[in-house]
Amino acid sequence: MNRSIDTPAARPVPAPRLTWFTFAAPAHFHRLAGTLIPVFAAVAALLGLAGLWMGLFVAPTDATQGEVYRIIFIHVPAAWLSMVLYLAMAGWAALGWLLNARMAHILARAIAPTGALFTLLALWTGALWGRPTWGTWWVWDARLTSELILLLLYLGYLALVAAIDDTRRADKAGALLAVVGVVNVPVIYFSVVWWNTLHQGSSLTMGAAPRMAAAMLWAMLLLTFACWAYAFAVVLVRARAIVLEREGGTAWARALVAGATPLGEHGTPGRGNQRS
Repeated sequence: MNRSIDTPAARPVPAPRLTWFTFAAPAHFHRLAGTLIPVFAAVAALLGLAGLWMGLFVAPTDATQGEVYRIIFIHVPAAWLSMVLYLAMAGWAALGWLLNARMAHILARAIAPTGALFTLLALWTGALWGRPTWGTWWVWDARLTSELILLLLYLGYLALVAAIDDTRRADKAGALLAVVGVVNVPVIYFSVVWWNTLHQGSSLTMGAAPRMAAAMLWAMLLLTFACWAYAFAVVLVRARAIVLEREGGTAWARALVAGATPLGEHGTPGRGNQRS
């Protein structure tokens, strides 16, 4: 009677137990991100198209500003994300600094360019909005100036981590700058309350009824969620690239680059594709 031989290669590999730290492993994060990226990209495209349609064709004309107000459907989500992404970047950088967590530093680096992009978009659309409403492209207003400082903080973080060759030293230096820069975020948010500025107050306030038509509100929210989904997608794409760059010497990364399966069926390093 033939009997199968129970070898280590033939035994099924147990699935990893999911914990808070499962995806702190670069290999597991890389696989998860690869699954989530197309989902977030599709959500961003669908919500973006729906939000633009509502903002451009459904939302009514503003009684005071006319058609020019429609730029808020891009400006406001970009401004919101510029602040929230900075807090996320600083939070991951601080977590990586305190716990020496590699993936936290990687996420901080992946967030920074997207945060800088949304900050630049908020400043640019604000200038386009300010020209017809204020009569000038730029004023040294508290809100505008603090938002410009936010852009400089993003660029400073990117320049600092790129200027230091040692990855660990670069991560720690970038984390210090990011954490110190957090003080600027509440200045941006409360600047229209603390100082007499040209910039109008918040479009939405917690605990208060919206001061805009329902179609305007829905267009703004749809585009905000679209920007969120876009941010998740591009940050995950960038994080996967940084993971491969840093983990290039590991077996799973070499297998992936060579075209083999990086993770087995149960989330463990695979053996690669073999030709018969």
